[in-house]
Amino acid sequence: MTTVHDEPQPDRELALELVRATEVAALAGGRWMGRNEKEEGDGAAVEAMRKMLATAHIDGTVIIGEGEKDEAPMLYNGERVGTGSPPAVDIAVDPVEGTRLLAEGRHGATSLIAAAPRGTMFDPGPMVYMLKWIVGPDAAGAIDVDAPVAENLRQLAQTTGKSVSDLTIVMLDRPRHAELMDAVRAAGARLRLIMDGDSPAGLLAAMPEYPYDALVGIGGTPEGVATACAVRALRGGMIGRLWARNDEERARARELGYELDEPLTLERLVASQNTFFIITGVTSGDLVEGVNYGPRGATTESLVMRGTSGTVRWIKARHTPEKLADYRADAGA
Repeated sequence: MTTVHDEPQPDRELALELVRATEVAALAGGRWMGRNEKEEGDGAAVEAMRKMLATAHIDGTVIIGEGEKDEAPMLYNGERVGTGSPPAVDIAVDPVEGTRLLAEGRHGATSLIAAAPRGTMFDPGPMVYMLKWIVGPDAAGAIDVDAPVAENLRQLAQTTGKSVSDLTIVMLDRPRHAELMDAVRAAGARLRLIMDGDSPAGLLAAMPEYPYDALVGIGGTPEGVATACAVRALRGGMIGRLWARNDEERARARELGYELDEPLTLERLVASQNTFFIITGVTSGDLVEGVNYGPRGATTESLVMRGTSGTVRWIKARHTPEKLADYRADAGA
C-alpha cells in the first residue's frame, strides 16, 4: 500500500512553479482595477492562472477552488491541474482574493495559491464560513476557541509581553461580527476593521514584523484552509470552528459527517508541514505592492513561503510588454 510518505514530496522548486501562476493572474486581473466589473476581473485572473497551472510539473488536485464543477467552469473543486508528473499535491486557489476591492479600485486585492502533499488539506465541503483566530509565533497555542474573547486577549497579551490595551485585532467589517467587536472593545484592545481580504490580514497577524496581534472573526472556510498553509510556514498559531449560516446548511454538514463543534486546529486544517503559500499583489496593500503597468512592461510583488524550512521570500518581478499583450487583449484595453 502506497502512503503519502512513500510518494515524491513537493520540494522548494514548486514555489517557483506556483508564483508564475499568481503573477499572471495578477497581471490579467489588474487590468480591471476600478472598472466596477467584478466578474470580468475575476474571470480574467482565473483563466490566466489556469493556463499557467497547466504547465506546472505537478499532479495537482484543486481542493479549494472557484466552486463545484457545475458552478465554475475553470479551477473548480476536484479539477486536476499540472502536467500529471509527481509530486501529487492538494491545491487551494483564489485568483482574486478581494474581487470587490479590485472592482472598486481599493487597496489589498491579491492572487494566491497554497499547496500541500495530496490528502493533507482539510476539505470544507458545503461549509462556506468558519470562525478563525490567527496569531503570531509567540502566541501559538495560547488561544482556546471555546474561551471568552476577553480571556483569549489576556492570554495573547501575556504571551506577547504586551498589555491588552496595546493589542491590535484585525476583523472583517461585517454585521455578523457585532458581538465580537463589542467584546474586543470591552476588553480594552484596539480594533482594525477591514472591508475584505481576511487571508492577507491573517498573514499580517501571524508575522511579528507587522503591528497586528491577531485576526479574529467569521470568514471564508476555503480562505482559512489556504491561510493555514502560510501560518504553518510562519510558525504562527491558528484555530477555528465551522460556522453554519442557517439550519439547512447545518443539517447538510452533519449529514456529510462534519462535526460543527470540533475545534479546527492548524494541524487539522493542513496535516503536513510541507506546505507552500504564494500571494501576489493585484492592487497595493499592507502586505504586497500591486501590479504597476508602464511602457516597458509591468512589475509584480509576491510573497512566497515554504512550511518545511520556514522560508519567507519577497519576489519583485519585471514582465515584458510581450508577456502582457494577451492579458491586455483579454481586458478589452
